[in-house]
Amino acid sequence: MRILVVEDDPDIARQVEAALRDAGFAVDLAFDGEEGHFLGDTEPYDAVVLDLGLPEMGGLRVLEQWRRDGKDMPVLILSARDTWREKVTGLRTGADDYLAKPFEIEELTARIEALVRRGAGHGTPILECGAIRLDTTRQKAFLGNTPLSLTSMEYRLLSYFMHHPETVLSKTELTEHIYEYDADRDSNIIEVMVNRLRNKVGANAIRTYRGRGYQMTANNDD
Repeated sequence: MRILVVEDDPDIARQVEAALRDAGFAVDLAFDGEEGHFLGDTEPYDAVVLDLGLPEMGGLRVLEQWRRDGKDMPVLILSARDTWREKVTGLRTGADDYLAKPFEIEELTARIEALVRRGAGHGTPILECGAIRLDTTRQKAFLGNTPLSLTSMEYRLLSYFMHHPETVLSKTELTEHIYEYDADRDSNIIEVMVNRLRNKVGANAIRTYRGRGYQMTANNDD
């Protein structure tokens, strides 16, 4: 799952980036409104953290333009402007949540986790697909009652599958949602990672549809 953080304060941006990566997300940073707008307009994100007081292009204008252009990713506004009028304006412009500065990093992480879940159609933090269970709040995965030992990239891949069960996902989509913007994106690595994940969750858990992609299915008992 991939998050965009648009924040002009480098200390806050890096703090948020580190926390979200620790929570299992791929994270891209933008330090002004124009860069943030460009990334949100051209890259697929599962959620966005958006400051309001941005140089070059204000956060509300960025959000308004995204919504006008049909971009529907969940957006959490992060701002020192914490009056109820500012919150109402942000929400009516198209934000999904609003968090005032100063804030607790754990609260921000929990809010992003919730936005990502709801954006994918899930109401609870425990995702299940057949015998596979993913605890998104603790970044823990289980096969039955057995904990799974996953690398960070395997966790990102499994998380994206679990947020979109029974959906055929192309290599391109998987690549775009588990790698950062500046990463070396080789779609051929996805095949290798899927095979590694199969070795841990069961050979039948992830089906291959040649020329189309992969599907995590609930019918995954060996």
